[in-house]
Amino acid sequence: MNDMNPRPAAPTAEAALGRMADALERLAPPPAPAPDFDAADAFIWHPDPDRLEPVAQVARVEIERLVGIDRARDTLVANTLQFARGHAANNALLWGARGMGKSSLVKAVHAEARAEGLPLTLVEIARDDLSSVARLLKMLGEVPERRFLLFCDDLSFVAEDAQYKSLKAVLDGGIAGRPANVVLYATSNRRHLMPREMIDNERATAIHGGEAVEEKVSLSDRFGLWLGFHPCSQDEYLAMIRGYCAAAGLDLPEEQIRAEAIEWQATRGARSGRVAWQFFTDLAGRRGLAV
Repeated sequence: MNDMNPRPAAPTAEAALGRMADALERLAPPPAPAPDFDAADAFIWHPDPDRLEPVAQVARVEIERLVGIDRARDTLVANTLQFARGHAANNALLWGARGMGKSSLVKAVHAEARAEGLPLTLVEIARDDLSSVARLLKMLGEVPERRFLLFCDDLSFVAEDAQYKSLKAVLDGGIAGRPANVVLYATSNRRHLMPREMIDNERATAIHGGEAVEEKVSLSDRFGLWLGFHPCSQDEYLAMIRGYCAAAGLDLPEEQIRAEAIEWQATRGARSGRVAWQFFTDLAGRRGLAV
């Protein structure tokens, strides 16, 4: 009796090996091609798959508009320029009050180096991607003729967060360390990158409380530069707004700007560079200006 439903032929060994190779390639894709660092002067790091995305235009504020942070500005500019020129330089932690220009200053000093024709490339890495930082550094270290400013914005850690361990070895202490052509700048609202209650909890629950705390706070010690940003005074706040108005050609009576600016900060319950910019944006918008 004929078989009405014959079984399909068994796959050949060659076909089976081909499918296995395809499956392995999906699990472990080939490494991404080397990025074209001539495509932009700033990039964003994305892991899985590892790649550097070029940024056509960095959102930045001119360094002249950053008021009230003169000491931090001058220190970071000097450190950045000496690094971009091929000299020794420190990693930097910019910590302190929110909205006082920490991130803006990092982007502004990068622009200063580029304006001098120095080969400094800005690379941003997100805090949640720090576990992949070793792979990023390996990629950057393979281009020794360029200098890279690695930037991590709003860096902080919470309980049970092990991301800081990846960063500790990169900053100092690992066998490989960081490549000579890379420097790290990070911003944080916290001097020791973690909330006070977390430090106190570590001290209270550990067998040796001091040792547990030292392990966590030692990360901030590995930054050679600590630059503090503190809440601005009312005079500094108003000076920021006057600077924005002058740059935009917005000519209004001093008393009008002062009265409206003070009212704006009162409704926000805060005074900072960010609040000054938000007031200026509202002021310019009401007068039909684009910023």
